[in-house]
Formats: sequence, structure tokens, C-alpha cells
Amino acid sequence: MSQGQSSDQLDLTIYPSLVGDGFDTNNAQTFPSSTLAQPIPIDIDGDMKIDLLGITPSSKGTPDSLYQVWKNVWDDSASNPTLFQMEDAPFHGKQCTLANPHSNGVVDLDGDCLADVFLVCEDGRGHKSYQIWINKKDEGFALSQEGPLPSGTQSISFADIDRDGTIDLIFPTCSSVSPSTGVGSDCYINIAYNQQLPLCTLTTDSGLRKGVRVCRRPEDLCITDPNFKFDLSPRSDNNAFVRFPVSSLFPSSSLLVLDTTFSPSIPIGLKLGDADLDGFPDLLVITTSGRDHTPHLIFSVPCAAGVAGCSSDGKGRRGWKVANKGVEALEAVKDARSVSFLDMDEDGTLDILVQRVGDNKQGSFLFIQNNFYYDAFFLKAIVLNGACDNGWCYTPNGSAKYHPFGVSYSGATYKYTVLDTSGHRSAAQVGQLPQTSYHSLQTPYSFFGLGRTNNYIENLFVGTTLHADQHYINMEGVIPNSKVVILPSIKEGEAWKEELFLRPGEWIPWVTVTVVAGTLLLAIIVFVLHLNEKARFSLLG
Repeated sequence: MSQGQSSDQLDLTIYPSLVGDGFDTNNAQTFPSSTLAQPIPIDIDGDMKIDLLGITPSSKGTPDSLYQVWKNVWDDSASNPTLFQMEDAPFHGKQCTLANPHSNGVVDLDGDCLADVFLVCEDGRGHKSYQIWINKKDEGFALSQEGPLPSGTQSISFADIDRDGTIDLIFPTCSSVSPSTGVGSDCYINIAYNQQLPLCTLTTDSGLRKGVRVCRRPEDLCITDPNFKFDLSPRSDNNAFVRFPVSSLFPSSSLLVLDTTFSPSIPIGLKLGDADLDGFPDLLVITTSGRDHTPHLIFSVPCAAGVAGCSSDGKGRRGWKVANKGVEALEAVKDARSVSFLDMDEDGTLDILVQRVGDNKQGSFLFIQNNFYYDAFFLKAIVLNGACDNGWCYTPNGSAKYHPFGVSYSGATYKYTVLDTSGHRSAAQVGQLPQTSYHSLQTPYSFFGLGRTNNYIENLFVGTTLHADQHYINMEGVIPNSKVVILPSIKEGEAWKEELFLRPGEWIPWVTVTVVAGTLLLAIIVFVLHLNEKARFSLLG
């Protein structure tokens, strides 16, 4: 899909993909334009097809039907099929004007494993606010929460920062941003923690107190919490909102928040990924010093005295520390435009993609491989959107079939519980493609570290945007260090399909040898005991 900008609107064009490689440029389809605020992909009606949500030039003057949907109505059997049909969005409440640029997201925020919508709004005077719309399935979306954003808010990112099973917000704020360089001044990193029902500490706990639910049992992670909230007020007694200066991490550098090589500039958000597999997302940022644009990796660490993001006495949810060992290749880059996490070599660790300006301004990419050894486990998961029946696509002549692993599906949710080596149970949540606009550069799959564990994943809940009674499944006993592929059933009553792929490793032959040796040892013991028992009965006889 391409977006061409004119003076006051975005022209939308779809180029169909060709089986094998490339796009069909001869049969491009054009659609009604949007305003300059980019539409976001979302499954608006629960059919697992990706629609678009935004504002059109004709709807921006109608406050009651401001949001519009480019509804996906593709039908292969039609004689002259069309892809999108324009409709009013099923959003019931006061609608706002979307900020341009924005950092809207499609991610579960109330804990029911059903993706909601987070919108960034602007009032025309430069003041930004947010709206959270809760997914009510066939009833549409209901406005649940809204409020002002801190002054100077830049791009907002979504992740479970403190590993409590809820999606939090993290974003930079700057007192000013240079429009020519994209460099922010006096920047802070802000974290708004999602206040939601916690995980019950005991498996025997019912989660109820006098008929009121106070926590979630491990097998009930997808129970909605209608009282969830974000509190973005910087009060001293508000431990659900943390902010700390970028200078506490980089004393002599500033933060790059806009990529000015594009016109207009593109926002650069904080990129999140679990680089050390401890279960807590880490950060990638770009700092500037003079003319140098240098990418950095920032690890999420336990709070302690003197750690950025923690109080003066060392208390807090998570702290942040700049990686300073083994990152020479990353910090040798001096012309970075953007950075992203991805598992380039499919080895279960997140590598780094750096987009560079290039010596001749032509642009280039640099891949930096993660060679650290971490004594921890990972899980990679992807929900397919039913683009092909039974999860298999076929070439036009039917000679070959393949899985549509590259299909972009926003809105899938993963929640899991896992026991660490000390027996402590924790929950975490990960969203699949919560953001795709403004070159957010996210992988189609979700990757999450599990930390150190000597057990299977107790419960892995996989949620979708289906408008069905059961829009999620619970997979028990999932093996760590594997890739899970989920094929939801669009038809009511049909079972979902799950596939699990183990990552080949050097340890597999040793595990095989151990299993065989253990089996032989047990067989010998059983055989010896059998002979002894037979001899004893012979003597008695």
C-alpha cells in the first residue's frame, strides 16, 4: 500500500502482491483519500480482514461521524471485486481530531485479550490528548478514557514494561524540537503504567473478595477489568507514572525524535524489544552530539540507588541502564536515521536493524547481530489472519502450497504465565503489530523473552479480534525456545489450529542421547528387578 501526499490529503493506492515475488503495478487500486493523519490498520468488524481507520476530507467537518472505515469487503468470487468500502466507524462517543503525526495503536488495554484502540488527538492549538476506545465486538467501540498528554509528547509506544500482564505506555517528551534537525531539547522518558487487576499470588486464590474480583487467576488472564486506568499526572504520590531525564542516561547528548530526511518529517519512537531475554523489554534510541547520530541499547534493570528511572532511595518498578559492553558495532554508527529490533538469523535472540543516511544521502541499512549468550528462554508467536483456508495458500496452478507467515495482522494479543527457577510465578503481555503507521518498522510476529525457567509455559493465552463468544484460546504446556503459529477459525464451532516449531540447536543431540541413555538405564533396572522377582517366586514354589 502506498500513500501519496497532496496539500491537505493522503492519496491511497493498493498494489496487489504477486505469488512468488513483487507487486502487480499494472492493476493498482485507488481508494478515497484520507486527511494527512495516516489511517491505521484494524479489524473493525471481527472478520479477521484488515480494514483501515481514519478521517476523510469530507468527514472532518462532521463531529458525530468523524472517524471513517475503509472496510475490507474483498470477495474472490465476485465478477468485479473491490477491496474497500467506505463506512462510518462504529465508535460511540465524543470523537476527536487525530494528531498529525500520531502514534495510534491497536492493542488490548483492558485485559480481555481483545484489541482496543488508542488514539492521539490534537485540538488545533498544538495541545495533545488521548482517547482509549474499548472493543465491544458487535456493539462497536465505546469511549472508556480520555485525558491530556504531557506537554511536548512525542511518539507513544506500547509494551508490558514491568512484566505484570498489562500493556503500559512509554514515550519521550521534549521542551522543544528543532524542525530542521529533529533533535529534542530537555527531553524526558515517561512511563505510564496500566493500573489493572494483578495476578493472584496463590493458585488456590479464587481472586474474589466479598464477591468482588481483586486479582486474576493464572487460568483467567483474559478477564476484562472495566476499572483499568492510566494516570499521567506527574504527582509525587503517583507511582503509576514515572519520568526521568534523558540526561541521566546520556549527560552530553540529546535525543533524536524526528527523521528529517523525509518531507514532512517522520516521528522516531522508542523501539522496544527483549534483547537479553529476561522478560522485560529493553529500549533502542538515537542520540545526537554535534553532527553524530548514534544508536544506543538501553537495558531494563531492577531498581537500585543511582539507577535512572528509580527514586533516590532505589525504589521503583524498573530502572534503565545503557549497555556499554559488546555494543561497539552499534555505537560506531554516526549517521543513524532509525533503529528496530528483529530476529535476523532466526536463532532466538533479537538483532538490530539500523537505517542510515549514507555517505551520499542515498540511504543504507546495517544489521547488527546479537552474539551475547543469555541463560534464558524465548518464545516467538504469530497469529495468521485467515487469508487462506486452513492456513495454507496455493499457487495459481495448485502445484505448491505455503503458509502466509508474512501476512500483516494487527490486534493479536499474547498473555502468559511462567515460573522462574525460584518458583515465583509472573505474567506478561505482548501485542502483535500494535503500530504500523509512520515507518514504525515492527515484525509481523511477536517475540518475548521468558527469563530463566526450568519448566514449560504454564498458560499461553492467544487473543484475536474475532467477534465470537470465545475470541481467545489457552495453550498449556508450551515448550520454551519455540515458535508458535496460531490459525484461528473464522467459522463458528470449528477448532483453532496450532503449530509449534522447535528451534534446532546444538543441545538437541545431547538431549536425545540423555533420553536414550535414561531409557536404557530404566530398562536395565526393570529387567534386573524382574529377574530377582522371578527367582524369588521360583524359590517359594
